[in-house]
Amino acid sequence: MVDAPNASDQLDYPGTWQQFRVWFPDERSCVAYLERLRWPTGFRCPGCAGEKGWRLDDGFWACSGCARKVSVTAGTIFDRSRVPLADWFTAIWLMTNQKYGISALGLQRLLGLGSYRTAWTMLRKLRSAMVRPARERLSGTVEVDESYVGGIAQGRRGRGAERKFIVVIAVELHDPKGFGRIRLRRVEDVSSASLVRFIEYAVEPGSEVRTDAWKGYNGLSRRNYRHQAINLSASGDPAHVVMPGVHKVAALLKRWMMGTHQGSVTAAHLDAYLDEFAFRFNRRKSRRRGMLFYRLLQNAVVTKPSRYRPSRANLPTGKHNR
Repeated sequence: MVDAPNASDQLDYPGTWQQFRVWFPDERSCVAYLERLRWPTGFRCPGCAGEKGWRLDDGFWACSGCARKVSVTAGTIFDRSRVPLADWFTAIWLMTNQKYGISALGLQRLLGLGSYRTAWTMLRKLRSAMVRPARERLSGTVEVDESYVGGIAQGRRGRGAERKFIVVIAVELHDPKGFGRIRLRRVEDVSSASLVRFIEYAVEPGSEVRTDAWKGYNGLSRRNYRHQAINLSASGDPAHVVMPGVHKVAALLKRWMMGTHQGSVTAAHLDAYLDEFAFRFNRRKSRRRGMLFYRLLQNAVVTKPSRYRPSRANLPTGKHNR
C-alpha cells in the first residue's frame, strides 16, 4: 500500500516562470501538487471519507474502505477534462501573471490546442474559480453605485447589436483615500429589489453604506445597514469627488473591458469577466505573483465542475475577445 501525500511537507509555490518550469516539468508533478492542495492532511475518499488508500498505475487512488476509484481532479473544475493538468497549470500561470490576463486565442496558440472553443472553455472555468466559496463580505464603510458597461446584445451581430448593461459596484473605503476590496454584479434594473439584494450579497450587515439619493436604495436602514444617502446635486462637488471609490473602479473596469475585450461582451459572459476583474483588483498590491497562481489553484479544487457548452451564437470570436 502506498501512503497518501505527505501532509508534513510544506506547500510552496514558484515565484518566476523559470521556477514554474522546474517545479512542473511533467504531468506527474502537477498531479502530486494538486493532491497536496486538495488533501493537505492526506488522502480522503469523497465517497466514504476513508483516509486509507493506494495509488494505481493509472494515477488514480483506490480507497481501502469502499474500493472506490478516485481521481484528484474529480469534483473540481478539472473534472473530466481531456486537457492535461500540465496545460491547465500553464494556463493558470499565464492568466494570473499577465497584467491583463490572456486571450483564448493566445492560449490556444501557446498550448497548441486543437480548437478555440477548448481554450475559451478553460478560461471560462478558471473565471468561475476566481470567486472563492464562502468569501467574506465587504465591511466598514462601503460605497455603492451603478455604472453602465458596453456590450453586445445576446446572439446579435452587426448594426443594432450594441447594448449597455447595468453593473452595480461596491468598494470598501480605507483612510486616507485608500480603497480596499470590491464586489461587482450585473443587474437587470435599478429597482430596490435588485440593488438591495446586491448589497445583502456583497456587504456585511452593520456596515456603513454610502450611496447617492436614488430611491432604489431606500430601505437599507431596515436591513441593518447604516445608510448614508448623498444628494449629489446638492453637494456642490462632482460625483467622482463625492464618491471616488465607485467612479475609480468603474473607469478602470471600462478601460479593461475595452482594452481586453474590445467592449464586445455579451450578457452570457459579462458576469464571468466581472469576477475576473474583481479577482485582479482585490489582489493588485500582491508582490508575489506566484501567490496568485497558488490562490487560484486553491479555489479550483473546491469549485464544483460546470459543463460549459457554448453555442456558436454565445461563443465570442477569437479576433477581439479574451
